[in-house]
Amino acid sequence: MSGYFKDIQEGIGTAFKGMSIVMKHLLKPKVTRQYPNPEARFQLPERARNRLYVNMDDCIGCDQCARACPVNCITIDTAKAIAGENIGTTSNGKKKSLWVTRFDIDIAKCCYCGLCVYPCPTECIIMTDVYEFSEYDRVNLIYNYATMDASEAAEHTEKAKKEDERLAAERAKQAEEKAKAAAANPQPAAPPAPAPQAPPAAGGIKPPPFAAKPGGIKPPPFKAG
Repeated sequence: MSGYFKDIQEGIGTAFKGMSIVMKHLLKPKVTRQYPNPEARFQLPERARNRLYVNMDDCIGCDQCARACPVNCITIDTAKAIAGENIGTTSNGKKKSLWVTRFDIDIAKCCYCGLCVYPCPTECIIMTDVYEFSEYDRVNLIYNYATMDASEAAEHTEKAKKEDERLAAERAKQAEEKAKAAAANPQPAAPPAPAPQAPPAAGGIKPPPFAAKPGGIKPPPFKAG
């Protein structure tokens, strides 16, 4: 019986405790932010992860950020620089060897995990504190960071394709000339390997005859079949 009244007492006490918290916050002045007034904007922490930014002057087109992205929101296309082209160097002195013809980030698919930032060898991709980038059309959430237009990208891609074809033709020609030279000057046949010698006849000391232990039974004599 005492447990019954104890449960009632605890229930009433819990209800009064909850209502006291409600009344305490009800009488406090309101703290609603009048967004988007400048004085009501949120002060984000230093390491906040929001919209991505890419410094194309330092991008080398290694594609490591795109491979690390778990939602495939980064798309990168590159074209190999041909001999004589000087693309330049990054801010940390790394020489570029690829034209970055396309660098798109679909920020609508981004999950803001930051996994694309860490593998970048030139630290050209970072997460900023910009969080106000809503759009009425989702197409506007695809950011194009490449610094060249479609005609320049097509030109560099065509040059790289022709260069690859030229190098492939040179390699095929060299392989053909090497095969012709090998056919014109055949190498003498290697002498046959010596035949393996038969192992020597088993010799040595014969094992001693079987001796039964004291008290044991001797085996029967051997009979030829």
